[in-house]
Amino acid sequence: MVDNISFSECINSKYINTKRMNYVQNGKNKAWDIVEVHDSICILLHHIERDAFVLVKQFRPPVFLKNSDGYTHELCAGIVDKDKSLEQITVEEVEEECGYKIDISRIKKLNSFYSAVGFAGTLQTLFFASLNESDKINDGGGIGDEDIEVVYLPVKKAREFLSDENIAKTPALMYSFMWYFERFDNG
Repeated sequence: MVDNISFSECINSKYINTKRMNYVQNGKNKAWDIVEVHDSICILLHHIERDAFVLVKQFRPPVFLKNSDGYTHELCAGIVDKDKSLEQITVEEVEEECGYKIDISRIKKLNSFYSAVGFAGTLQTLFFASLNESDKINDGGGIGDEDIEVVYLPVKKAREFLSDENIAKTPALMYSFMWYFERFDNG
């Protein structure tokens, strides 16, 4: 539950840095406001025994400003803010957010892409891994004050889920489902 909402100026954030880029393009002086953010990883997890995607549901304040709910369904994800490989960060995020311990060798890189290109241009790297119940070591939910719900979406319901505009979801989730359907699902 989210309540007592208020706003204040964002000063000295450890997650973002704002700046204005001044430049000349085709002989015209231009300026563009930029939000520097960390790059990130995300991973499509397929639970073999459940034949389901393992997703996370969490509150996202910027989405709340748009839809008055703020909860999104997303892939397990995290920012790249450690001196570790993207795969190592991915393994840690899967354990923290979803409660599964998977070996780094089971992670397959699918693609990298830029998001929020109009203001941030952050690079996100997308991975895939299959897992099963024997990989489960805790309930997940995040660390510290993170409030993450682990959601199991049956693969057979994923197409309907993608089409439901009442469910907030991310482009990476949508892309990864399409990647999966092209390779593994004939439905």
